[in-house]
Amino acid sequence: MSKDYYATLGVSRTASDAEIKKAYRKMAAKYHPDKPTGDEARFKEISEAYETLSDAEKRSMYDQFGSDYQQHGGFGGGGGFGGFQGGDFGDIFGDMFGGGFGGAGGGFGGQRQARPQKGEDQTVNVMVSLSEAVEGTERTINIQTGNPNSASYSYDTKPLKIRIPAGVTQDQKIRVKGKGFSGFNGGPNGDVIIQVNLEKHPHYRVEGKDVYLDLPVTPWEAALGAKVEIPTLKGKIKMAIAEGTQSGAKLRIKGRGLGVDPGNQYVIVQIHTPPVSSEADRELYEKMAEQMAFNPRADM
Repeated sequence: MSKDYYATLGVSRTASDAEIKKAYRKMAAKYHPDKPTGDEARFKEISEAYETLSDAEKRSMYDQFGSDYQQHGGFGGGGGFGGFQGGDFGDIFGDMFGGGFGGAGGGFGGQRQARPQKGEDQTVNVMVSLSEAVEGTERTINIQTGNPNSASYSYDTKPLKIRIPAGVTQDQKIRVKGKGFSGFNGGPNGDVIIQVNLEKHPHYRVEGKDVYLDLPVTPWEAALGAKVEIPTLKGKIKMAIAEGTQSGAKLRIKGRGLGVDPGNQYVIVQIHTPPVSSEADRELYEKMAEQMAFNPRADM
């Protein structure tokens, strides 16, 4: 019965060489006999599939005749495992296991020796306020310990104190080297990846490194101009509102955003109309209506 090498590697029949190699690397790392998740029979299957599909001539023959293609052409067995030449596997396993694999020549005839492998990284999401993002802060987080790929692994955690530097932004990643999962066969530990998530603020909106603030102003401040106090992430400042400013106007405060090279703060003017809370207020509005020939709908 013909074997479906494409299905073995989990790729389509139109897969590129790079896609085939990527699929093989992933599966070989999982089923390698020296891994806790290893399966020698499965490993041989995927190695056989890769041997054929990684060779353009063999792949062409396989596509025409199936896995019995060797009966239709001069494909004798090669060196190493399943006909592989040392260079092909040596490159791949050198990447995955930090050097050559097995016996001399990169083949599989010699005794296998497990290579030291770096432990896996682990990612921890950390919520940070906008003020902490600007000024920096410290956190104590819980990280998992041990090697989850080990047959003797048992889930446990330990605290780790970390520093969030000033100037972080949304989704920024901070790498803490050597604090991840334990290495395998004497390999180095993985890293802890801190992913920064900014807390929502009641007044500010964040877009990349820029922050936006809706600023309420009175009708007379907008009409006559005024100097108003504006909050920023680095403290309050005075800012001029020009005479005749309209609602929705966007004013820029340079360098008051987020990041090591800070973005800007943008102030969006929102004109707020005072309520009529007394008869005097009503008379004032009526007087304005009589004296000011203003119709915002004149062009409609």
